[in-house]
Amino acid sequence: MGLALDEPKSNDKIFENGGLKFLVEETLMTTCGTVHVDYLDAGPRSGFGITSSNPLGGGGGCSSGSCSSGGCS
Repeated sequence: MGLALDEPKSNDKIFENGGLKFLVEETLMTTCGTVHVDYLDAGPRSGFGITSSNPLGGGGGCSSGSCSSGGCS
């Protein structure tokens, strides 16, 4: 599962929270289940963390819940 800037596509679900828009591909939602995006304030290691109710393996940093390492694909 990756975190990236993107434009809405016809197969995306759009969610808004706190003035931010999140796009999640519908097929990914059926695979991952509920997705949580959190901002982790950790000084120079700050960034977004992504977790899901059905974690995906093999995705680098995202499968462990943090995209701040740049391991997202």
